[in-house]
Amino acid sequence: MPDIKTLIPHREPMLLVDEIISMTDDQITCSKEFRADEYFFQGHYPDHPIVPGVILCESAMQAGAALLAARLADSDASGVPVATRINDVRFKKMVAPGDRIEIHVTLDDQLSSAFFMTARVTLEGKMAVRFEFACTVAPPT
Repeated sequence: MPDIKTLIPHREPMLLVDEIISMTDDQITCSKEFRADEYFFQGHYPDHPIVPGVILCESAMQAGAALLAARLADSDASGVPVATRINDVRFKKMVAPGDRIEIHVTLDDQLSSAFFMTARVTLEGKMAVRFEFACTVAPPT
């Protein structure tokens, strides 16, 4: 599998995917282990730290961006995948320091330069977050 840093421009501390586990033309599975020293735990319930929901969503959207980058690598399209919409977010399970999530993203449809995806983030095989989102590819700046 390719290194995540070869596909997306994100870097620490905002790189929220550790590795790509598997990838096909329309699906990707990635993982992320949240270390106790992650910057957001300092203020997101210091006495009972949990990963903010927006960080879980960002992890999944980064996985989706990696899927799009790999898909578009052989085309004339260039640029950075950016989120344009997020829908129907469902938070089911809290994620804490030391937890390792799996991120599953499926490309459901493409209309011109809009890509529609479904994300599922699981913890120990149980759903932590599920949502739908859309991306487009922005020209490089």
